[in-house]
Amino acid sequence: MEPHRWQFVRAGGVDQVVIRTGADIAHLAQLDQKLWVALACPTRGVEFDAATLDAIDSDGDGRIRAPELLAACQWAVAHVRDPEVLTSTSDVLQLDSLQTEVEDGPAMLAEAQRILALAGQAGASSLSLAQVQQRLAELHAMPFNGDGVLSLQALQTHPDLQTLAQRIMQAYGSVQGCDDQPGLAQPPLEQFFADLQAQADWLVQGPQQLCGLPSPEQAQAAAQALSAVQAKVDDFFARCQLAAFDTTALQPLSPSVEGYVSLGQQALALDDAAIAALPLARIHPDALLALDSGLNPAWAAAVQTLRTQAIAPLWGELAQLSLAQWQQLKAQLAPCQAWLAQRPASPVADWPLEEVQALLTSDAQARLLALIEQDRAEQAHSVHAKNLEKLIRLQRDLLPLLNNFVSFSSFYSRQGGIFQAGTLFLDGRSCELTVDVQDPGAHAALAGLAKTYLAYCECRRGTQVRHIVAAFTAGDVDFLFVGRKGIFYDRQGQDWDARITTLIDNPTSVGQAFFSPYKKFLRMVEEQVAKRAATKDAAVTQGLQANATRLAEGSAKPAEAVPRKTDVGTVAAIGVALGSLSTVLVAVLSKVLELGPLIPLAVVGLVLAISGPSMLIAWLKLRERSLGPLLDASGWAINGRMKINLPLGRSLSQLAQVPANAQRSLHDPYAQKSNAPWLWALGALLVVALVWGQGWLNAWLPEALQVAPAAAEVAPAPAAPAPTPAAGG
Repeated sequence: MEPHRWQFVRAGGVDQVVIRTGADIAHLAQLDQKLWVALACPTRGVEFDAATLDAIDSDGDGRIRAPELLAACQWAVAHVRDPEVLTSTSDVLQLDSLQTEVEDGPAMLAEAQRILALAGQAGASSLSLAQVQQRLAELHAMPFNGDGVLSLQALQTHPDLQTLAQRIMQAYGSVQGCDDQPGLAQPPLEQFFADLQAQADWLVQGPQQLCGLPSPEQAQAAAQALSAVQAKVDDFFARCQLAAFDTTALQPLSPSVEGYVSLGQQALALDDAAIAALPLARIHPDALLALDSGLNPAWAAAVQTLRTQAIAPLWGELAQLSLAQWQQLKAQLAPCQAWLAQRPASPVADWPLEEVQALLTSDAQARLLALIEQDRAEQAHSVHAKNLEKLIRLQRDLLPLLNNFVSFSSFYSRQGGIFQAGTLFLDGRSCELTVDVQDPGAHAALAGLAKTYLAYCECRRGTQVRHIVAAFTAGDVDFLFVGRKGIFYDRQGQDWDARITTLIDNPTSVGQAFFSPYKKFLRMVEEQVAKRAATKDAAVTQGLQANATRLAEGSAKPAEAVPRKTDVGTVAAIGVALGSLSTVLVAVLSKVLELGPLIPLAVVGLVLAISGPSMLIAWLKLRERSLGPLLDASGWAINGRMKINLPLGRSLSQLAQVPANAQRSLHDPYAQKSNAPWLWALGALLVVALVWGQGWLNAWLPEALQVAPAAAEVAPAPAAPAPTPAAGG
């Protein structure tokens, strides 16, 4: 079998597959997932029908991964005769396009015809999404809607069952039905009657556990009274036996004075754990427990209950209890305690035997189960209707989703990606690359790796609040700061008040980076001047306030001189500084003039030395500017390197422009007068002076204005040889 022939286009720095036909959808599983742009996306925070995404999200974890998307494609292709209908993006399903050769195909077709018949359109050849949703809404509103959950409304005609169902739901919890109403499901119903049976089996054993008492109720009360104090009484007799063994242990086994001092320093109550931890009674070597006096007040009531519920019915009124009597009492009531320990732990543990047996012998369980089965009879219609809804949704939404998941053709063709939340208008531009954000702090930690200038904004519309991040990919960022406000338009056209809360700085263009060092230098100078002026102004103001205070108090002391903003020393220092600066400028200018024709190259070199590093860094960052980290931080799993180059960046952040056909007047009555003419004149004079100083104009100037070229250094001529004296002279 020949493999499917795919088409690819280059966008965002990666090869992206083109998905246009039903055959592309049918063969998507054959496409290597390394070629997919995304491998997962969230079901919320994207501009897409959430119900469709929920239908694809099979495990309900709020994320759609590649296997789930492939399963949805395969399911949709299997339920239509021709996969080409999945590219129609229509919410109307033609019945003849349903595939009836799959297992549930005939049932889905029959359900579609049934829905049309119930809507009064029997014989129609198409079914719309709205008709299916209307049918599901009606089905959910019916008392028996196929969800297997009995609502109280469904039991209105059975008052006794309605009351019982309400008691079961209170004890075992309710289940939310498809109509969003709480109801009774089969598992808690069966658990309820199972607990009733266990409770009845336990209760019927009660009469056999009398433990020498007249009735099961008295035996149960005696066993409960014994269990309440058994550990504490055992502790008392153990202490007494140890004291009888060695009297020196009597004091350590009794409460200490220091312990009582600690108790006395706090507010006390008889149910305090510190009091309950003290011995039950005073320790005596004779091992006798007084039942009417000398008891720990935290346990006195429990001992009195033991005396009246267990001791008195068995042996009559006793004033004290010996160790032997205590052992006999425990042995006699042990069977009753064992029976109590076997009591089933369930919400019906306190129900009396008569009521439990009445429910077990009634037909309530069978009637409720029959009603649940009657409700489930509608389940098949509900399942097939939901499948029809899913198929119509996939017919409408599957192709757009694939073009926003497997490829990003919707985004790069400027049709709007599903991750784009809307458009932010701020600082004279519109930013279309905006993404919804749940936690701006956590999002910024990863989104900063996108190497893009990001502005996190809080958007408000009435009482609604949402957070977005906008990417500024073109233009300058000089007037973007925290607190600046704009307007955000969501994908539905609603306007929100937007306010910048956080900024992540990155270059937007190489041109912007060129001027960045100069702007930073000017800002630094402005800040330093402002700080110096503020400090001086504060000193002057403080001096004026001090003098004004002395004058108001009538002080005889002479007023201190008010600090002056300038003094003689300052003027002298400024003069020295200006003189030094002028000397440096003259020296630099003289060196520049010596360069002659190379002066323009020197100027270019100086500019590159200042702006070059900033431009280089900007160029490197712009090459790495990517969409991936921005979406990964929002819950996506981006597989490709989705770069944002300069042309794409300019299209995503569009600057304000006057319409081409607009009439425009350039006259501004409030325009500030420009110093440009003076600057041009000064520049022209400098150029003329430079050219004249080099002697380049000598050919056109009179001799008086010509500049003599610099005298060349001439090597001294060799000295003439000394004359030779004449012979014989």
